Amino acid sequence: GSIVVGIANKDRKRDFTYPSRRAKDREMLPTSGGSAKFIRYIEKEVQPFIKEKYAANDEATLIGQSLGGLLATEILFTRPMMFDKYVIISPSLWWDDGGLLNRNPAILKEDYKLPTAVYIGVGKEGSVDGSKEHIMERDAQKLAEKVSSTRSKKIKIYFDYLPDENHATVGHQAVFNAFRLLYPAKKK
Repeated sequence: GSIVVGIANKDRKRDFTYPSRRAKDREMLPTSGGSAKFIRYIEKEVQPFIKEKYAANDEATLIGQSLGGLLATEILFTRPMMFDKYVIISPSLWWDDGGLLNRNPAILKEDYKLPTAVYIGVGKEGSVDGSKEHIMERDAQKLAEKVSSTRSKKIKIYFDYLPDENHATVGHQAVFNAFRLLYPAKKK
């Protein structure tokens, strides 16, 4: 069995974004920049609560779409040990002018030892911030290429382009595909 946890919040723009250096981002999302506090909340309160109250194993999967996909990418790059599996759908990597794509996270190093599976799914979505620089499909592909460049033998990466889906419709199909890849049916 599984325990599914959804976290309702009042301001996803605040909770799912790290501080951007780009003025355009701060104008578009004026309450942005609070992801560090939200990540601490998940790590220090939500995860311990689940372990204390429920008979759960140590396996944990994070699913995030759009700004939630940005947050999932940030956690993968900065606190990868928080989850074993990451389902990153249409991540808003345009944020901070693609700043996350310029980082060199621990998961890329040869000595990264924690088994981690990463699914990245994206539909035919185009630009969200109006720029020609950041097209959702291209940025998702860049993320997949970056994670694939890891020297660690413990990282598995799956990239899934869903050309029949758009930003509004990609979520359900991507989660379905991700679960088939990350949790394959056991053969009898």
